[in-house]
Amino acid sequence: MSGDDPSEKPEPSGAPRVLVSDRQTEPLAEATVLSLVALAGRTLAAERQSRMELSLSFVDPDEMAALHERYLGETGPTDVLSFPPGEDGLLRDVVVCPRVAAGNNQDRDAELRLLVVHGILHLLGYDHEEDGERAVMWARQAAYSGVSAP
Repeated sequence: MSGDDPSEKPEPSGAPRVLVSDRQTEPLAEATVLSLVALAGRTLAAERQSRMELSLSFVDPDEMAALHERYLGETGPTDVLSFPPGEDGLLRDVVVCPRVAAGNNQDRDAELRLLVVHGILHLLGYDHEEDGERAVMWARQAAYSGVSAP
């Protein structure tokens, strides 16, 4: 499951497809990746997005910093970025930096669950800039990930 090429995780018929690319120098454990893929699928299904294709990438801080600069014009790595669909209209991307995530929460696996769900919800149009929007997004994040945002 590690390496440069995304590998498709088998999903039941009618379930969202989740492609994974773990490009870190120290890849996540296979059990962790499988758990996050299942979480992504459940989140998409709960949001009635069963036909969606999702690319879920795990990257090192240097790659995340380059993406952060290129797409948001901000320096330094961030914990999660979401990218809307390309020309095909189906594939969406969530990129997570586990090393940055580990600095957010002593329970890295809980933080990874939160960030995967957070990224997916952004792809689906949820936002947290205003209090009302934040309350809705945070409630969904907690329900799907089992982790409450601060």
